[in-house]
Amino acid sequence: MAQVEKRGGLLRKSSAYKKPLKEKVVLMYDEIFMTEDPSKCSPRFWEELFLMKVNLEYLEGKLESLDGEELMKIKDNINCLFQHCIQALGEEHPIRVVNALQTLCALIRGVHQKNKSTSGFDIINMLMGFDKAELCMKNLMESLDSLLCAEGSESLKSLCLKLLLCLVTVTDNISQNTILEYVMINSIFEAILQILSHPPSRREHGYDAVVLLALLVNYRKYESVNPYIVKLSIVDDEATLNGMGLVIAQALSEYNRQYKDKEEEHQGGFFSALTNMVGSMFIADAHEKISVQTNEAILLALYEAVHLNRNFITVLAQSHPEMGLVTTPVGPAPATPATPLGTTPPSSDVISSVELPLDADVQTSNLLITFLKYSSIVMQDTKDEHRLHSGKLCLIILTCIAEDQYANAFLHDDNMNFRVNLHRMPMRHRKKAADKNLPCRPLVCAVLDLMVEFIVTHMMKEFPMDLYVRCIQVVHKLLCYQKKCRVRLHYTWRELWSALINLLKFLMSNETVLLAKHNIFTLALMIVNLFNMFITYGDTFLPTPSSYDELYYEIIRMHQSFDNLYSMVLRLSTNAGQWKEAASKVTHALVNIRAIINHFNPKIESYAAVNHISQLSEEQVLEVVRANYDTLTLKLQDGLDQYERYSEQHKEAAFFKELVRSISTNVRRNLAFHTLSQEVLLKEFSTIS
Repeated sequence: MAQVEKRGGLLRKSSAYKKPLKEKVVLMYDEIFMTEDPSKCSPRFWEELFLMKVNLEYLEGKLESLDGEELMKIKDNINCLFQHCIQALGEEHPIRVVNALQTLCALIRGVHQKNKSTSGFDIINMLMGFDKAELCMKNLMESLDSLLCAEGSESLKSLCLKLLLCLVTVTDNISQNTILEYVMINSIFEAILQILSHPPSRREHGYDAVVLLALLVNYRKYESVNPYIVKLSIVDDEATLNGMGLVIAQALSEYNRQYKDKEEEHQGGFFSALTNMVGSMFIADAHEKISVQTNEAILLALYEAVHLNRNFITVLAQSHPEMGLVTTPVGPAPATPATPLGTTPPSSDVISSVELPLDADVQTSNLLITFLKYSSIVMQDTKDEHRLHSGKLCLIILTCIAEDQYANAFLHDDNMNFRVNLHRMPMRHRKKAADKNLPCRPLVCAVLDLMVEFIVTHMMKEFPMDLYVRCIQVVHKLLCYQKKCRVRLHYTWRELWSALINLLKFLMSNETVLLAKHNIFTLALMIVNLFNMFITYGDTFLPTPSSYDELYYEIIRMHQSFDNLYSMVLRLSTNAGQWKEAASKVTHALVNIRAIINHFNPKIESYAAVNHISQLSEEQVLEVVRANYDTLTLKLQDGLDQYERYSEQHKEAAFFKELVRSISTNVRRNLAFHTLSQEVLLKEFSTIS
């Protein structure tokens, strides 16, 4: 029914079915989606368009709603819009630049969404036209480079990075995104480095810059020469590398803080009270509910930096106050505005080598410690696919670190001692360690603790074989360094030996189930060879002679496990089955362990019989061991201190392709419309000069 409205003393009817008025910019978009050139009737059309607030949703939706044939009919207008957007980037008026950047985002995403099934070349033609693509992209990249390097608006820089992220992640498989060929030719690498080396820019844009760089490095990295890989590998500017390290450390610290907050919230809730009443029988299930979204993008950036740039290794040990732990001092207000914890990293100016007291409030930290804490969280639960990928990437990064001579030097440095509070999975048979009781030790101890923790906590039906292999490899590489450089590390080696023997017991007790999926003999051989490393070279790197005695004590005490392993591999190596060769390698590797057991056990039994003791103490067994070393004969085993160096291209290419695909999808999803909102920008540019 018609309504009667009273306006300025006049009565008029208004229809209930009256269509809502379209905003001016939408009407202009509709003109672009006609086959006619919109500037024919309106010569100032393009000039006016970029003064209008962009309606991203409408423009992108309109592009998606057209079928391929309809889209081809308006190709000339889309090409024209794309070219005018690029021209507008050179305008003096920042609002025109903002609108052009946002329009480009909508155009790129809209056309790609519509043409998912078609080749990249069709998309280049649709956006720019083949004949003009090279010049268009050259002008676009030069404009973005100028905006990123200029002293101007931080909001504009943010939008430039968003556009670049939009461009890079518009396809799931970035190597199929042919537009990126132009991003390779017209590099913005130096602009990214400038952002990372300049503290104010880094605080605002560091995260986007680092993620963008990590993605660009992965464009067709195995098929062609990627200039971003080449350039990243030779960066030696300290401020730039430290800036990159701070961005990564901040992102990982933020994850660690969020996890800690959730953990404390969880422990203080109703479930915690309930488990206290009925015991800890459900503790593992309760723990699984603590979940924070993992950050594979920033982890990929850390990997690429560690893997490609040897100079970045120094950044891992760069000391700074631990983010999120520094308490606000009581006293006069600081000269500079305080930054809320967990929002931005401290600038490199703030980071100095001043020694900080190692107490609960102010702890000296570095990127490696932050990374180890992050790893200890994500490696707890490998059932979730994202965490499994994160856990694998953490171990790959640790593998690269464990192979690096300089990294090993600071890992084992007695003058660089830290308390590293790793997260430990709640388990029924052990108490949670008190944080304040942690000793200050060289960083390699924290790496070994992390490996031991993983070994102990992942013996389960869904056995993560690949992660276990990587874990044992990290330990082996660290031992090789210690043997080579005769580093006598004061570490509780018994914990490692005990964890390894328990892992062997698990493999044996689940032989049938595990052999259906995995070659468990590869892992068993690696574990046995770790013991062989200790037996053969332990006198060069174990901290004291008594540590070497304790190794023998542990082997003798757990002899039943080694006897059972020998029986299992002997049985399979004498059968003509698929495991014959793999099992026989373990049989040969056990020769010295069996020699120790067969040499000392009769002497221990004889000592007990002579002294009428039914059960010998540890000290009594050690006494027998020390007295009978001279008559023990061991075989020299070759290659125990040799290992195959990490190679990404030959062994990890499939993993990284899948990981980058997942990161690309995630980055694209998070580049939502609200992140490209104009409100902040319009406040900044409230007047047009």
